[in-house]
Amino acid sequence: MICSLSKLSENNLKEINQLESEIKTPLLAFTCYDVKSAILTDDALGKVESLEKKLGVSLLAVNAR
Repeated sequence: MICSLSKLSENNLKEINQLESEIKTPLLAFTCYDVKSAILTDDALGKVESLEKKLGVSLLAVNAR
């Protein structure tokens, strides 16, 4: 399973902002996806790691559905 920040409607964001004000604490909204990691060759893994380092991000190889 992998999660990322949610894309929220204006109404949902408004509700979250109201709750943040009420509890005086910032909140982050996440959406999670059920994915299966792909098995990569050493060469492919090295290329992924190299691009991660270059871009400053984490990449996850997944099996296509």
